Amino acid sequence: MLVLFDIDGTLLLKAHVEHRHALADAVHDVWGVADPGPAAVPAAGRTDGEIAREICLLGGVSAERIDDATAEFRAACAAAYARRCPPDLTDRLAPHASEALAELAGRDRTTLSLVTGNLEAVARLKLKRAGLGGYFAAGQGAFGSDAEDRTELPAIARRRAGANGAPYPRADTVVVGDTPNDIACARADGVRCIAVATGPYGPAELAAADAVVAGLDELGAALR
Repeated sequence: MLVLFDIDGTLLLKAHVEHRHALADAVHDVWGVADPGPAAVPAAGRTDGEIAREICLLGGVSAERIDDATAEFRAACAAAYARRCPPDLTDRLAPHASEALAELAGRDRTTLSLVTGNLEAVARLKLKRAGLGGYFAAGQGAFGSDAEDRTELPAIARRRAGANGAPYPRADTVVVGDTPNDIACARADGVRCIAVATGPYGPAELAAADAVVAGLDELGAALR
């Protein structure tokens, strides 16, 4: 089984705070636009590139200018997050996150990977400083730096996890996330989804998932 984890709201709680500030720094530095805030441009379940694009469009930046500076934005955001990220994020761990990952990592024929809207550099630093980086191998997963459209990410992660040139099978892949966008990206690739009601959405709003759990302590049973 390939288990593709979201990060913010799923494995970590409130780790988006410094991340959002870093993204705002990068948008301002690259395009000269101020972030109107999460009320105007919500971030839950979206990629960094999608959030940045919406901020820029609201600020009057043309789509062409946004596209031309995408690589510059990604580098600026990663650098800004490295400056802002606390040295220790273990206080942001979602309840039972460490135990759930340890249990899954100990299972035969189970691969842990990521599907997150975070840029890869941001995602890797968050997980490292939260003590979870060792569960997620380099060269695996899919990130906001791979595609602006989150629905493209599960297929990218399956390709990277595959063997002999074939992507990891859809039937053996599960996305674990906390937002309707996590469910939507799983559906777009034809894979299953377990929603964890640890983020901003409750069970009723996550009912389209194949299973909904209250916390990561219930994840192992749901996967079985």
